[in-house]
Amino acid sequence: MIVAASGSRLLPPASKGYVLLRPLSKRFLALSLTTALVAAGMAGRPYSVRAADSQPQPEPLALPDSVPVPRDVPFGGTIHLTVDATDLARRVMTVRESVPVPAALAETGGDMTLLYPMWVPGDHSPTGTIEQFGGLVVKAGVAPLEWVRDTVMVSAFHVRVPKGVHALNLSFQILSPVSPEEGRVVMTPEMLNVQWNAVALYPAGYFTRQIPVQAELRLPHGWQYGTALRAHGPAGDVVTFDPVPFNTLVDSPLFAGRYFRRFDLAPGAAAPVTLNVMADKPAELAATDAQVKAHQDLVTQAGLLFGSHHYDHYDFLLALTNELGRIGLEHHRSSENSGPRGYFTEWDKTFAVRDLLAHEYTHSWNGKYRRPADLWAPNFNTPQRGSGLWVYEGQTQYWGYVLSARSGLMTEQQVIDALAEVGAMYDTRQGRTWRPLQDTTNDPVIAQRSPLSWRSWQRSEDYYSEGQLVWLDADTLIRKLSDGKHSLDDVARHFFGTNDGSFVTSTYQFADVVKALNDIQPYDWATFLRQRLDRTSTHAPLDGFTRGGYRLVYTDQPNDWVKSFAAMRHVTDFSFSLGFLVGKGGTLANVEWGSPAWQAGVTRDAQLVAVNGEAYDPDVLQDAITAARDPHAAPIALLLHMGDHYVTIAIPYHGGLRYPHLQRIPGTPDMLADILAPRH
Repeated sequence: MIVAASGSRLLPPASKGYVLLRPLSKRFLALSLTTALVAAGMAGRPYSVRAADSQPQPEPLALPDSVPVPRDVPFGGTIHLTVDATDLARRVMTVRESVPVPAALAETGGDMTLLYPMWVPGDHSPTGTIEQFGGLVVKAGVAPLEWVRDTVMVSAFHVRVPKGVHALNLSFQILSPVSPEEGRVVMTPEMLNVQWNAVALYPAGYFTRQIPVQAELRLPHGWQYGTALRAHGPAGDVVTFDPVPFNTLVDSPLFAGRYFRRFDLAPGAAAPVTLNVMADKPAELAATDAQVKAHQDLVTQAGLLFGSHHYDHYDFLLALTNELGRIGLEHHRSSENSGPRGYFTEWDKTFAVRDLLAHEYTHSWNGKYRRPADLWAPNFNTPQRGSGLWVYEGQTQYWGYVLSARSGLMTEQQVIDALAEVGAMYDTRQGRTWRPLQDTTNDPVIAQRSPLSWRSWQRSEDYYSEGQLVWLDADTLIRKLSDGKHSLDDVARHFFGTNDGSFVTSTYQFADVVKALNDIQPYDWATFLRQRLDRTSTHAPLDGFTRGGYRLVYTDQPNDWVKSFAAMRHVTDFSFSLGFLVGKGGTLANVEWGSPAWQAGVTRDAQLVAVNGEAYDPDVLQDAITAARDPHAAPIALLLHMGDHYVTIAIPYHGGLRYPHLQRIPGTPDMLADILAPRH
C-alpha cells in the first residue's frame, strides 16, 4: 500500500486500502515513497505523485458506426461490371465498374460506402483477398472523386458523392499471386479462375440479393470457359452474362482455359449437369467412356439419395493442374475443384482424391440449400458463425465417401481403406483430450488454414472428418434400431429434399437436426450428438465401425488408399509408428503430439538427413523401423537439419511399422457394404 501524509490533497479515501498517518519527516516520507515505487516496479522513473493523481486516465474512443447496415430493400439500379483477365504474364485482372447512386443520395449528395467482399461463402471466415486490391480510382463522369478507407472495416471505402451525380465509375486491379508464396495462384499461361467476389465492389446498406449485376468478362483469345452463369449475345473473347443478383454472381465462379472439354453428366435431364474440365496439357483431357459414366452415376446416385435437386442447371468446374492453386469450394449451382494431372490418364492411381467432386456436389443440398442459420448472412461483410459445421461439412464429408463408392468413382474397398485412415487419425489425435469437437467449428476464423506447429494437439477443422465418423455412428445406429428399415439416407431425403427445384437457402438450427433424426427413428438424438460434440475424450467415435461389422487394426503394410494419397501428395506416412509425415526433400510435414518422435524432441519442418548413419530415403527408414522391432535393438538415430544446426536424435521405438485397416468382425452384418452399395 502507498503511505501518504495526513491532510494532503493526494490522500484517497481510507476505504481504498490506504493508511492515514500523522505528518512525518520529509526523509521518512521519501523513503516510504521509494519503497512503494520499488514494489510497483517504478523505481528510477521520473514520478510526480501530485501530477499522476491529477492527470486524467485515458478513455477508449468510441468506434465509428460509419458503415450502413444491410437492409432487405431493392438497390434501385444495376451494377455494370467488366473484368479483363487477359494479362496472364503479370497475373493482373483489370476491373471497371459502374455503380448507380441511389436516387435519394443523388438528390442531396453525401457519403456512399462501397464494400470489398470478405466473408467468402464456403470458407467460413473472412478470407477476402483485400491485400490483392489496388489502383482504385473513382469518378463521376470524367471528374475524379476522393475516397477514404474506413479505419475500422478496412474493406469499406467511403466516397463523397456530389449532388446530382447518378453513377460512380470505378477502376481498379486485382494483383493476383504470381507464385504460391503470395497466396493461391488463379492465373497461369494455360488457365484462370475468376472468383467474382475478388473482382467487385458492392454498395453497403443492402442485402446482396437485392443488388442486380450485369457482368462482362474478356478472356484470352480462343479460350473456353465453364460457369453456372449464362451468357447472351454473340460468342467470342468478350462474354456478356445475363443480369443476376450480386449474391448469385459471387456464387457462380468461372474456370477458363486454353485446353478445355465438356461432358454431359445428365443426358436428357430437365436440369442439365455438366462437367467442365481444363488442364495444363491437352492429353490430360482424355477421359474414357467408363470414367465419364462414373461421373454420370454420381449425379444419378445423388438424385436417388436426396430425392430432389436444388438447381436449374449444375456445372462442375474441374482443373487438372500442377500450376493453378488447389481448390475445393462449393456453390449452389456449381463447384470449383482441382485434381492431379493424371486424374483420367492414371485413373488407378488417383482415386484418393476422387471423393472431392462428390463432396462438393453434396453441398448443393447440404450447405447451400440447407444451411446453419448462423452461417447465413445478408451480405459478404457480415461476420458468420460456424456452430453447425459438423452438419454442413461433417455430413457432407460422409456423403462424399458414400456417393463416391455408390457411383464407382472409388471402389467399396478404397472407401473402407480411407475410413480406416480417418478413424486411426482421430483415434490417436491427442488434442481431443482437451478440445471438444464443437470448438473446432471456430477454427476457420481462428487459424484460417494457416500452418500449425502441433496440429494434432491444437486440432484444426476436425468437424470435417471426425464429423464424418459421428454420422457413420448415427447411420449404423438408425439401421440397428429400425432393424434395417431406415437409415441416414431417409434422414437426408427428409431434411435436404424439401422444395424440389428451389435454390433459395433454407436455414436450420440444432433442434431442427434433432427433429429430422427423430422423425425417421425416435431416439435421444440430442444427447447422442451433444456427447460427441461437447465432451473431450481419449478415443474417436468408432462405434460406427464396430456396429457396421468392422474393427480398426494395424499391420506393417499400408492400404491402397494410403499409397494413392501418399504418392499424389509426395509424402511418406510414419504417423502411426514414429509419429510423423515426411515430405519432399525429407522435410517433416507433421509431428504427432505424444508420439515417440515428439517425446524425443522432433519438430515439424526439420529436414531428415540420415537414419542410423545412412542417407535418408523412405526405404531406409522403413527398414530401420522394422529392424528396431527387436526389444533389445538400439534406438533409431535420426540426423536432422534444423535451422542452422544439425542434431542427432535417438528414438527408442520398437513397435514396428503400423498402418490402419478395417478388419471384418466374423459373424456380424456387413453394414458398411450395404451403406456403400449403389441405389436403384
